[in-house]
Amino acid sequence: MLKAIIVEDEASSRETLQNYLLQYCPKVTVLAACGDIKEGKLAIQQYDPDIVFLDIEMPYGNGFDLLKSLDDIRFETIFLTAYSHYAIQAIQHSAANYILKPIDIDELINAVEKVAAGRHELNTTRILLENLKHQQNQDTKIVLPVMEGLEVIKARDIIHCEAHDNFTKFHLDNNDTRLICRTLKHYTEILEPLGFLRVHKSHLINIERVTKYTKGKIGYVQLSNGNELPVSPQKKEVLVDRLRG
Repeated sequence: MLKAIIVEDEASSRETLQNYLLQYCPKVTVLAACGDIKEGKLAIQQYDPDIVFLDIEMPYGNGFDLLKSLDDIRFETIFLTAYSHYAIQAIQHSAANYILKPIDIDELINAVEKVAAGRHELNTTRILLENLKHQQNQDTKIVLPVMEGLEVIKARDIIHCEAHDNFTKFHLDNNDTRLICRTLKHYTEILEPLGFLRVHKSHLINIERVTKYTKGKIGYVQLSNGNELPVSPQKKEVLVDRLRG
């Protein structure tokens, strides 16, 4: 069984989530349903949960404030949010779980199963808190789902990402590569706020790793690992502006 706590300021949302968990997630036992950060912190300290369902936006603070106030985090978090784009980006970097409101039952079941399956792997909540300290720069940590489980790398260690159908090939320092079962579109959304640019339908590059740009009908960019990649005509001006800026 998974011990759970709900921290959600809207009473109707708390009740709906409890009912969904009771009906569709039999492995989960809700020990407390709290209406604010103070109640949530006390419940976490009292019950030592496996999962905390945490609303991001609440009166008198947000869910991240609650996490930052804790000395030790031994649980995984499933975030509840309606709109916070920055919050979702930070969560995606860390491979943490979130559910958009109104709650979809299938999304809820998938999030719970993901936590249950990965309980003995990396604590993504801790990684998220580390990423929030860096405020989305190249020290931000990215969690990659690999065959053995999860691997954590810093954004600065990624030279470029390459599309391979529904997979993405990561080119890292020391000629290391990782083939990840996610699309390049998925990682473009995560990495572009961290200083990356999609210069071609098949290539997402780290701007800090550019060593040379050769202009022409088809432009080419050279990266720190020696790779030379094409730049689509639509991206030339954007790339040049980023390199100058």
